[in-house]
Amino acid sequence: MTQIRSIRRRAVVPFCLGLAALAAAAAGGCGYQLGENTYMTDVGTVAVPIFGNRAYYKDVQFNLTEAIKKEIEWRTPYKVVAEKSADSVLNGEIVSIQQVTVSRRREGGLPQDVEYRIVVSFEWKDLRSGKVLRERRGMQIASTYSPARQIGQTIGHGQRWAVHRTAQSIVDVMRADL
Repeated sequence: MTQIRSIRRRAVVPFCLGLAALAAAAAGGCGYQLGENTYMTDVGTVAVPIFGNRAYYKDVQFNLTEAIKKEIEWRTPYKVVAEKSADSVLNGEIVSIQQVTVSRRREGGLPQDVEYRIVVSFEWKDLRSGKVLRERRGMQIASTYSPARQIGQTIGHGQRWAVHRTAQSIVDVMRADL
């Protein structure tokens, strides 16, 4: 009986190592990277003032700015600081927000799926040299939500998802390999 347990233990270790290697290989195909840093190494800090808002949707700029700060802190080597002590600044503006009905319910024609689109423009600038590091004009990000009765998602759901996706996309542009 103890021999069988010993054999099972010896078989489990290589199996677990193989499983870990497989997981690491699969992660490489999902956009995750192990090793190489693809962010600029000469920038250490970023200031992110509150984005402007030309759209008629209240407080979205505050939510977007906060989401961008969190994404920078979580996904990059940069530290978010006040502008007076920053190496660089990320200024931006919400150009427009649109809601587009993607599909309607057969009964009554009420919206079933709605796309929440945010259009932003931004500039990431090195404060020491004045050089523009990254710039995008009219970058559009969309997210879909379902206000249909069965699911009952509100415009708040669509807005939160679109804000999160927009913050992710902006931070993606900050990569050095673009």
